[in-house]
Amino acid sequence: MPGERKAILVRIRGRVQGVSFRVWTRMEAEKLGLTGWVRNEADGSVAALVAGSDAAIEMMLAQFWKGPPGASVASVVFETAKIGDIPGTFSITG
Repeated sequence: MPGERKAILVRIRGRVQGVSFRVWTRMEAEKLGLTGWVRNEADGSVAALVAGSDAAIEMMLAQFWKGPPGASVASVVFETAKIGDIPGTFSITG
C-alpha cells in the first residue's frame, strides 16, 4: 500500500567507524523523514534500523553506499525488520 511504513536492519562494512558515519546517517535519515537508530558494532561495522516509506528507505540504502567524506563502504547488507518498537525520531544509540 502507498504510504505504508516498513523497517529494515542494515549492516554497513568498510571504513565506517571514526569518520562520523553515525552522525551523517542521522542527518541523512532525518532529511528523508526516516526513524530508527544507528550504532557502531564491536566488529568495526555500523548497524542501523531504518523505518519509513519504501522510497525513502531505497534512497537511504543508496546513501549508505556513498557515506560521509572519509568513509569507504565495502558492503551494505539488509534484512526486513519488524516495525514494532521503532522510535519516533532517528537516534545514535552506541
